Amino acid sequence: MIDKNALRKKYINLRNNLSKDEIIEKSIQIANQALTLPIWGPSYYHLFLTMEEKKEVQTEFLLHILQGKDKSVVVSKSNFETHEMDNFLLQENTVLKVSKYGIPEPVSGIVIEPTMVDVVFVPLLAFDISGHRVGYGKGFYDRFLARCRMDAIFVGLSFFEAESKIDSTSDDIPLDFCVTPEKIYSF
Repeated sequence: MIDKNALRKKYINLRNNLSKDEIIEKSIQIANQALTLPIWGPSYYHLFLTMEEKKEVQTEFLLHILQGKDKSVVVSKSNFETHEMDNFLLQENTVLKVSKYGIPEPVSGIVIEPTMVDVVFVPLLAFDISGHRVGYGKGFYDRFLARCRMDAIFVGLSFFEAESKIDSTSDDIPLDFCVTPEKIYSF
């Protein structure tokens, strides 16, 4: 079983070694893989907006797919005092501003409750073959996923393949799928 802090360091380092071109290419591959998932029927999709300096998966390609399929896209705004996320409908006129933490966030908008969200695309640093993930360690997504409906679908996005076993706790919410440039994991 691998310690989460060790995994964070490992995957931040692996990400930092990716070039901008590699990130774009791998992000396009992830979006294309995601098209084969059985998740495109519902209406409300939560999508994280990429923190570029952290070399996250570029979600703009998934955003184009969602818009092309006329889906309602939900984006979040992080509250670092409560460690909760407020969620807003992303519209043409939504003003996004990069927070002091480097997160592109809506300034305001139509609030969407977690129970309305059908599919959540989840950011992560690492994941294992059981669907457990390692994020940045603040628990924002675990708290958000816990507030979603039982039938909501959680899809991780990763540049890298699965680890064998991650040290997890009862607060950790497992993924239903994880999409990498090479394959789709189903849990």
